Amino acid sequence: MWALRGLRDGVLTTRWPVRPDEYASATRGPATVLAPTARGASEADVAGLCPTSALTVTPSGEVRVDQGRCILCGRCVAARPDLFGWSAGAHQAALSRAGLVVPGEETPDTLAAVTAGLRARTRALRRSVHLRHVDTGSDGSEEWEILALLNPVYDIHRLGMFLTASPRHADVLLVTGPGALGMAEPLRQTYEAMPHPKVAIAVGTDAVSGGTVGPSRAAAATATGGVGDIVPIDVWLPGSPPSPFAILSALLLALNRLPTGSVAAARTGGGR
Repeated sequence: MWALRGLRDGVLTTRWPVRPDEYASATRGPATVLAPTARGASEADVAGLCPTSALTVTPSGEVRVDQGRCILCGRCVAARPDLFGWSAGAHQAALSRAGLVVPGEETPDTLAAVTAGLRARTRALRRSVHLRHVDTGSDGSEEWEILALLNPVYDIHRLGMFLTASPRHADVLLVTGPGALGMAEPLRQTYEAMPHPKVAIAVGTDAVSGGTVGPSRAAAATATGGVGDIVPIDVWLPGSPPSPFAILSALLLALNRLPTGSVAAARTGGGR
C-alpha cells in the first residue's frame, strides 16, 4: 500500500531552500507598513487598531509596526489597507529584537556586529544539529508548527536537524510561550545545561514579546514580556504562529546556512 502511494504521489518533501517553493513564498507573515508617512495617521487612531500595541506613530508622522508584537489578527489591515498590509515569504526572523520594527531602527554597523558574532559562535555547528524545545506557557499553536517539521513535507532530518530530549545534547534551543513565571527557572536551567556553542530562538510572537499576555496585561502570569529577559536570544521569529517554513528559515539563519541572495540574507546584512 505504502509503495503504491509513493509511486502515485511521488516525492512530497520540499526542496526548499535550495529550490523555490510556492508555499514558502506565499507564507503570510506579520503586518507591515505600506505607506510610512501617509496622511491622516494619528497616534491615537493607529494605536487603537492593535490589541498588542504593535503600532506607533513617531513625532515626525512616521508609522511603524513592531512585528514582534503582531499576532496576525488583521485589524490594522482591515481598517487601514492604505497603511498596512501583510508581509509575505518565509524569511521573517531577525537577529535582534530591534530588527522586527519596520521601518527599521537598526544601524548597519550594529547589525553587522551581531551577524558576525553569531557566525563566529555557530561555525562549529555543521551538518548534525540537535534541537531542544521548551514551552514556557504557549497556547499550543507553535508546537504544532514545530511538530510539522518532522513530517514528510518538511523533513528537517534531510538538513541534519534532530529534536533531542536532553539539553546536554542540544545545539539550538527553541523557546515558545510568553515566559510564564513557573517556567522561567526551568528555561534558565535548560539553557545553562546546553554545551557551547549554543543558539536560542524565540519562536512566535508570545516568546518574542509576550503577545496578548505581556507583563502590562497579566503581570501575575508572566515573568517578562517574552523570554528575552530570561535567556539570551539570538534569533527572533514573530508570528502567531509562525509557519513551518518560517521556523525552518530561522533555524538556517541561526546556523548561517541560508542560500546566498535570499530575502533573509538581505534583511540581515549580507549573503551566506
